[in-house]
Amino acid sequence: MNKPLIYVYMRIYMYIRWRALPMITVRVDEETKRRMESLRHVNWSRVIREAILRVLNAERSRNLAKAVLLNERNLVKPKPGWRSVDEIRRWRELSEENSGRR
Repeated sequence: MNKPLIYVYMRIYMYIRWRALPMITVRVDEETKRRMESLRHVNWSRVIREAILRVLNAERSRNLAKAVLLNERNLVKPKPGWRSVDEIRRWRELSEENSGRR
């Protein structure tokens, strides 16, 4: 009995897709395992993948917040009366003098 071509393609795709993903093992106690088995309709692999992604995203956000705080702490406060426009003008004039344009 020949299987439909779509079935063959689907099996090949599933094989390639599943082989490309690394595998991890998660250990749980007997009570947790028993409770998981009673909920056969739940895709536990998906639940674990989503939980891992939530933690990874939370850590990334936490690290970003920490970086912002470090940046704020390391900012140099200008002296009173300092103006960035004057500083830029001064550097442009120095650059023009050194290049001999004037």
